[in-house]
Amino acid sequence: MRTDSRQHLESGSTEDRTYLESLIKEDFERCHPDDTFEDLKRRASFSKEDKGLLRDWMAIAAARAAAASTAKT
Repeated sequence: MRTDSRQHLESGSTEDRTYLESLIKEDFERCHPDDTFEDLKRRASFSKEDKGLLRDWMAIAAARAAAASTAKT
């Protein structure tokens, strides 16, 4: 399933990615108290499961960013 938010994640700038990560980092770490978002990003480079988990969290971030953008207009 390829969504617009996923395409945005793949083609976005480092600044965009940093913004999206800021939208979910705290929630991820609250849901995973024995883990950090930075560790998840590192593991995603070699773990299929962590890559999928990071992708899912980034999709949430993209949805939050889209909702915030819509609310501003």
